[in-house]
Amino acid sequence: MSLIRTLSRYWHTIRPLRPVQVYSRIRLHWVQPRPDLRPAPPFRRQEGGWQPLEKSPSLMGPDRFRLLGVERKIETPGDWNRADWPKLWLYHLHYFDDWTASGSNTRAGWQKTLIDRWITENPPGQGIGWDPYPISIRLVNWIQWALIRGTLPDPRFYDSMAVQTRYLHRRLEIHLQGNHLWANAKALVFAGSFFAGAEAEHWLETGLGLLERELAEQVLRDGGHFERSPLYHAIVLQDVLDLIQLDRVYPGLFSGTRIRSWRETALHMLKWLRVMTHPDGRIAFFNDAAWDLSADEETLERYAAGLGLAIPVCSRPPLVSLSDSGYLRLEMGSAVLIADLAPVGPDYQPGHAHADTLSFELSLDRQRVIVNGGTSTYERGSERERQRGTAMHNTVMVDGENSSEVWGAFRVARRARPRAVQSGRHGETLWIEGAHDGYLRLPGRVLHKRRWELTPRGLRVTDTLSGTYHEARAFFRFAPGMTVGSTGSEQGHASPPCIWWCCRGAQRAGLEASSWHPRFGANESCEVLVATFVGGWLETEFSWA
Repeated sequence: MSLIRTLSRYWHTIRPLRPVQVYSRIRLHWVQPRPDLRPAPPFRRQEGGWQPLEKSPSLMGPDRFRLLGVERKIETPGDWNRADWPKLWLYHLHYFDDWTASGSNTRAGWQKTLIDRWITENPPGQGIGWDPYPISIRLVNWIQWALIRGTLPDPRFYDSMAVQTRYLHRRLEIHLQGNHLWANAKALVFAGSFFAGAEAEHWLETGLGLLERELAEQVLRDGGHFERSPLYHAIVLQDVLDLIQLDRVYPGLFSGTRIRSWRETALHMLKWLRVMTHPDGRIAFFNDAAWDLSADEETLERYAAGLGLAIPVCSRPPLVSLSDSGYLRLEMGSAVLIADLAPVGPDYQPGHAHADTLSFELSLDRQRVIVNGGTSTYERGSERERQRGTAMHNTVMVDGENSSEVWGAFRVARRARPRAVQSGRHGETLWIEGAHDGYLRLPGRVLHKRRWELTPRGLRVTDTLSGTYHEARAFFRFAPGMTVGSTGSEQGHASPPCIWWCCRGAQRAGLEASSWHPRFGANESCEVLVATFVGGWLETEFSWA
């Protein structure tokens, strides 16, 4: 990459940041607070126990964890910070998620021993476990564990939680904002509720102030989380439900106005998640998204119902537009289409964005048919960049360039912005159309327009490119397990379910082997229909009647 292009990439990455993010990143790097080792404050009296959300165990033995699809043993103090293990795996190790998982009481002995080990083998302020985000997740899990079991006798446990809270309070992730800052705030609220006294009140006040501000900014009017990732939407939704349950444990601690706001927000978020969930009960894969890192829609709805929140049962219209988020859903017969006409995320925090503008996913007969590539890693490298790239999504790549300049593990330079989004119904046809300006940065000033038309008999996708370019390629990724074949130069079939596909306007069209990543650490083989065109127009039709 040329020096000019490198400088341009850095400039367009940094330019949208808020000044406070730049300042805070510098401060976080250079200013290391000294851990405050004073004993913990007294406990606040609780009125009830904690009812944990259903989730699978991750502790497989007294010192063995299965996380992100990989099982490892923590044998020595150094294993908590192994340089040759992925950082995300280590983050999850330090979360202690198993402590609130199903059947936790049967592993209580192991869990108690591992907490003692963690406190001894992770001195205050040292190692990955003292990064603000793992502290935030761990504090909430430890507090919930204590609320489930009742008061535990070992003061080291509570003293460590207080030391971690003080450390977190001085290292809030203001440089990242988004879901990280939200998690910091939630942890302060939990710690400030669990403990009592002036210090705990200060934690609680700080956390509630941050939550109120971030809730207003991070949850859009249509109920979607502003990072436009169904995965992180579900995570933040669970956080809001946890806060509602915290009010039951400590009644009267939060104002009625605040509780009503949390409940209204949770209902809006539950409705949004329904729209972004396929008939198989799992989330759609837009931006960073994978299964098993968050609770699914059904589990979250059961959790909400147990807190007195339930979405009214009513028929969903065939066309739903989440206009603030930028996603649309079409339903016709047994077909469900979810389309992405969204910005990549908030300008100052697009870290979980993919170059997937004007992509879509399709289900038929409750089975996924056309899928985006998913996410299996956050490790910086070629595989992470490949999975974020346009070619891993069901949209068009021009002259080998991504629609948004994703790079590194969580960076985005110039971003595609949607425009001219419209949708409607004409007779038995549901339609969506829109465009994006991501390729206007290219020498040929290319504008990509796309139109979807869904009928009871099939789906027609029409792509139009204005401007000049050498070659464009449209990608349509078939779900793993489908048998896909060609019956001619521009047509073929796939099953099950039985679908015929046809490309018109393509210079050539054919199938290529690729991969799908529904979970972290997962790699499933699949086939991708790749249609190459140079004439500025391509029509791809999928029929199933």
